Amino acid sequence: MSRASVWLQAARPKTLTAAAAPVFVGAGLAEARGAFALFPVLGALTGAIFIQIGTNLANDYYDFARGGDTADRVGPVRVTQAGLIPPEHVWRGMVGVLTAAALVGVYLVVVGGWPILWIGLASLVCAVAYTGGPFPLAYVGLGDPFVFVFFGLIAVGGTYWVQALTLPGEVLLAGVGMGALSTAILVANNLRDIATDTSAGKRTLAVRLGRNGSRGEYTFLLAVGFIVPVLGVGICEWPPAALIALVAGAAAVPPLTLIMTEDDPRELIPALAGTARVVGLYGLLLAAGLAFG
Repeated sequence: MSRASVWLQAARPKTLTAAAAPVFVGAGLAEARGAFALFPVLGALTGAIFIQIGTNLANDYYDFARGGDTADRVGPVRVTQAGLIPPEHVWRGMVGVLTAAALVGVYLVVVGGWPILWIGLASLVCAVAYTGGPFPLAYVGLGDPFVFVFFGLIAVGGTYWVQALTLPGEVLLAGVGMGALSTAILVANNLRDIATDTSAGKRTLAVRLGRNGSRGEYTFLLAVGFIVPVLGVGICEWPPAALIALVAGAAAVPPLTLIMTEDDPRELIPALAGTARVVGLYGLLLAAGLAFG
């Protein structure tokens, strides 16, 4: 593998839909309310992708350092554990990407004021604290609420705020939908890794809930995500075209089937990518329905 392809693998591009989709939804809702602003949206999108990549690199480094990633792990290759990139290089890459995110954040703070400063600082800290630091969120079962808040409420709400400088309730409703589906990506990942995480002492929510409990969580999160457009149209007077997001439900059938029927971790590997595709498709369709409906 070339050096560039290895770093691309470390960035985990299939997970970037969780960073981009909520920005699209925040932009689509702003367009529906006459508040769309291109450059703040581009800034929010760039910053979100940098933070996601930085978080992925932090996970790669700290999971290896804590013994969470071993040769027994099933799933996409982790470049530090596999010896493809030296640990110190992965750490420097994390610092570089998060520094780039902070620089983008300076522009967003100028546009959005103090609320964006606090959101940005919290995002940078949690990007590392997810698996690093003295109290790693993922190791104590707090990864799921972290993803729900940061990839749902904060991502959609922050994107809307830097355009409109206001935060109506309908924005938080949209954030709930995106947060639920983004959390489903994490559930698909952690369900596959229950055995190895248990051995490594990584007490994810999936480890705590067990296989059947995690299946129930995954199904619940999908249900929440797909009820949001219906509530938005019925309660918040979103354009009926927002219901086009429900089309993404068809893409959710294959990963849901795997989650509900497979026990072999190797057979569950496609569920992660499949759920990420659902998030991307849902976000694009909901944003388009809001913006052009």
